[in-house]
Amino acid sequence: MDIFITNITEEEIRKEKTKAQRLRKSQWWKRRCAKGFCYFCRKKMSPKELTMDHVVPLVRGGKSIKGNVVPACKECNNKKKYLLPFEWEEYLSRLNAELWS
Repeated sequence: MDIFITNITEEEIRKEKTKAQRLRKSQWWKRRCAKGFCYFCRKKMSPKELTMDHVVPLVRGGKSIKGNVVPACKECNNKKKYLLPFEWEEYLSRLNAELWS
């Protein structure tokens, strides 16, 4: 994980997590989750099963803003971890399969 070390401080991460908590309570986020689809695997599920994933992770300089958070199932969120989508091989393979099917 050393390749993911950034100059982001713990204080900055805490601040962004607080912003994310507020965003989770917003009507915008509730509408996003109401659709019931994981952004990454596209599986349909209960909105309560979806988690908030930062496309650019906080530890990599991502922010808790509407353009950087997506609903994700717990499985995808755990697999992605601190990766950017283009670094996540399983996600890229799925996109390629959809593109060529």
